Amino acid sequence: MNRSEGASRPAAAPPAEPAVVSDRVREALAVSLRGCEELLVEAEWRLKLAKSESTGQPLRIKLGLDPTAPDLHLGHTVVLNKMRQLQDLGHTVIFLIGDFTAMIGDPSGRNSTRPPLTREQIEDNARTYFNQASLVLDRERTEIRYNSEWCDPLGARGMIQLASRYTVARMMERDDFSRRFKGGVPISVHEFLYPLMQGYDSVALRADIELGGTDQKFNLLVGRELQREMGQEPQCILTMPLLEGLDGVDKMSKSKGNYVGISEQPGEMFGKLMSISDELMWRYFELLSFRSLDEITRLKAECAAGRNPRDAKVMLGQEIVTRFHSASAAEQALADFEARFRAGAIPDDIAEVSLGGAPLAISALLKQAGLVASSSEAIRNIEQGGVKIDGERVEDRALKLPVGTYVVQVGKRRFARVTLGA
Repeated sequence: MNRSEGASRPAAAPPAEPAVVSDRVREALAVSLRGCEELLVEAEWRLKLAKSESTGQPLRIKLGLDPTAPDLHLGHTVVLNKMRQLQDLGHTVIFLIGDFTAMIGDPSGRNSTRPPLTREQIEDNARTYFNQASLVLDRERTEIRYNSEWCDPLGARGMIQLASRYTVARMMERDDFSRRFKGGVPISVHEFLYPLMQGYDSVALRADIELGGTDQKFNLLVGRELQREMGQEPQCILTMPLLEGLDGVDKMSKSKGNYVGISEQPGEMFGKLMSISDELMWRYFELLSFRSLDEITRLKAECAAGRNPRDAKVMLGQEIVTRFHSASAAEQALADFEARFRAGAIPDDIAEVSLGGAPLAISALLKQAGLVASSSEAIRNIEQGGVKIDGERVEDRALKLPVGTYVVQVGKRRFARVTLGA
């Protein structure tokens, strides 16, 4: 019988409150809370931790990611880091690849219907997901699952029975659905299925806690309710903040070009991290660093007392590069950075680009050379004084370049040698 079949039954009773909370439980709770946005319900999680300690049975920690892009970035590692911390406490982590749900398309935070991916796109993206996640998680102690294992066998009957477990009124409590409905923006019926299927994953995996970004809270709550409906002890929910991208404004996203990919080359990764603002640096320390909170607090106090924040930024950059590459790669990245940016040197591996259409507007040249994502970004960099040609700052956003070869620089780390023809 499918898990969705049969009558609802009372959820399993939570374990009794322990008379004394052990040091180990306190430690695990502190680890869980570090940097998190919200833990629901904290008292229930403490009970689960105590039960695990008394029985020796590890808890099941779930994180699901849809393979919507081929690469992971540092924003993804905020929740992966939390998974690793719980894994190091002896619990079972389940890295769930949403190959089935990716075909529906997650509506979280969307103002329009998200186009579903094809099976071919999903398979291509999923190939690299776990390999990249293993740069954070302990591969040998990680359970990898695909939700097509239990979603495909449901069939039409099982899907209808599962849908009967949740009401349209509850779905419309979701902010992005209610905004779109009030604004007359179409909502496809299949979008209601996404949180339902993600919630069903928790039932199939019997998750004790599910992790996700703050934008996933509604979906995680659906899982909690479905578990209760089906007689399981409801999972707890731990949401982590969404990491701001390099611009310090929007969340880190490959589509916005403000990301640091965890598979990027050491020099590129280090250079991007050195480009963030001093204020954003502390946010990255909190969410990405494995240093203790006491150590980060001391470092922040030293900078407030006069130490150059650049020293702290170097420490952050080297820690991240070491994690995803090696200590020697981090040292080399620092050496290259010093030579390139402090000494004003042009990188040895500068990209060579050939373009046509001279005379060409500087904004178009920057976009076509791959130095910016859009003409508006090009203009913004020019207005901020961040564009140089052959070492000279560009101040005229309407500049058109004739035929020739130019060394073009955007910001501190993006270079190209552009040969422009007619």
